[in-house]
Amino acid sequence: MKLLILSRGPNLYSTRRLAEAARLRGHDCEIVDPLKCYMNITANDPQVHYNGRMLSDVEAVIPRIGASVTFYGTAVLRQFEMMGVYAVNRARAIARARDKLRSLQMLAVRGIGLPVTGFAHSPEATDDLIRMAGGAPLIIKLLEGTQGIGVVLAETKQAAASVIDAFRGLKEYFLVQEYVKEAEGSDLRCFVIGGKVVAAMRRQGQKGEFRSNLHRGGHARMVQITEEERETAVRATKAMGLNIAGVDILRSHRGPLVMEVNASPGLEGIERATGLDIAGAIVEFVEHHQSKTNARRRRRTVPE
Repeated sequence: MKLLILSRGPNLYSTRRLAEAARLRGHDCEIVDPLKCYMNITANDPQVHYNGRMLSDVEAVIPRIGASVTFYGTAVLRQFEMMGVYAVNRARAIARARDKLRSLQMLAVRGIGLPVTGFAHSPEATDDLIRMAGGAPLIIKLLEGTQGIGVVLAETKQAAASVIDAFRGLKEYFLVQEYVKEAEGSDLRCFVIGGKVVAAMRRQGQKGEFRSNLHRGGHARMVQITEEERETAVRATKAMGLNIAGVDILRSHRGPLVMEVNASPGLEGIERATGLDIAGAIVEFVEHHQSKTNARRRRRTVPE
């Protein structure tokens, strides 16, 4: 199988591991920077070119599209989809998951547990917004933040009002979310492949740190999750239309609460915490579903 990995970082752990796993299984694998791709958008012969050549005979794509390049990265992925190439996560599903507001609304309408969340741009009624989210302490986060950047814990109403005023001055969209005290600065990352949780880890922030992100010095260990947590992770992934996702869950007194559904989940933390070959499992999933997709296409080309 000729497989492409769309990634800006060929030396990143996740990209390297996926390439290694694909080559170990005998596949022709190439890492392609989506920002260096350019496209011929035509009805009869859509093409993607890269470094002066056309990317042809591609059978499957694994997108590793960073949040900062979502717009162009998903455009390139859509072009491959137009060419009939199997994408393990489709462009529209990635875009849906990246839109934090839309994704939370889609999860909510399906009855999936969420922290109490308010969304705003430039509200004048700051006190009412704080009350709507359950009062202080509160988590306030920029809509475009990643890896814990742009996330603030406001422990008092006055602190919350000050942070909201500051974010309002930036003219940015932001979320105001309840602080789930019983989670104690930890969360669960459930790794879902093809409708199954294949691995789970518990991430714990440093002492005094409410953010559990590994990029901010948190640590992780393998964890056994409950059936309710497993079901929540699978339902959240399906709600986004993703085949592969990392679902971040808080353990609360009222059950699992989904914080985010990540369409390009990192492999380093989960593989090191669990000792599992997640990259190999992803490539195996692609093999199975790409061959099924090609079989369906062949059937459609047979004259009736």
